[in-house]
Amino acid sequence: MRDIIRLGLILLLITAVAAAVLAWTNDVTMEPIADQVLQANITARQSVLSDASEFEEMSTDTFAGYANVLEVYKGLKDGQVVGYTIKTNPSGYAGPIEVMIGISVDGVIQGVSVGNHSETPGLGAKASDDQFKNQYNDKKAEGQIDVIKAGTPKDNEIISISGATITSRAVTAGVNAAIQLYNEALK
Repeated sequence: MRDIIRLGLILLLITAVAAAVLAWTNDVTMEPIADQVLQANITARQSVLSDASEFEEMSTDTFAGYANVLEVYKGLKDGQVVGYTIKTNPSGYAGPIEVMIGISVDGVIQGVSVGNHSETPGLGAKASDDQFKNQYNDKKAEGQIDVIKAGTPKDNEIISISGATITSRAVTAGVNAAIQLYNEALK
């Protein structure tokens, strides 16, 4: 009995020290991680709306009620609005996919950036490749964009990633949510 209590106390001491070390590590790394996430978002905004020199966050009232929309920023250049960046998080094959979309004031998609995701390496992860995401560039932000598996895409279509149709449809759903928001609340 006495040995069991002694072993229990030793185990308690070891776990308490481990928990304290983990808490300290979390505390030390929290700010650098937040800074990296902030910088990644700034870089994504600049990549999808390169005409803008600064970005101004818009009120959450702007996109309240729009599914999967996380944030909206107004892109400015010399004090004039040049477009909007809209971050969405549609559900893909393995979980949410962070998609940043840039739409100019004249209603043209300027770029799409795929951020954090858990998609399958070699398949769904190809959504981050330029070959896939550049298909959205210069498409009109009117109506829905559709995903096709093969052939020559029309103005409102993109070709899916081979073997990753679910991911392709998820990214497109994020883009379509941004188009809807743009047409209904930002135009």
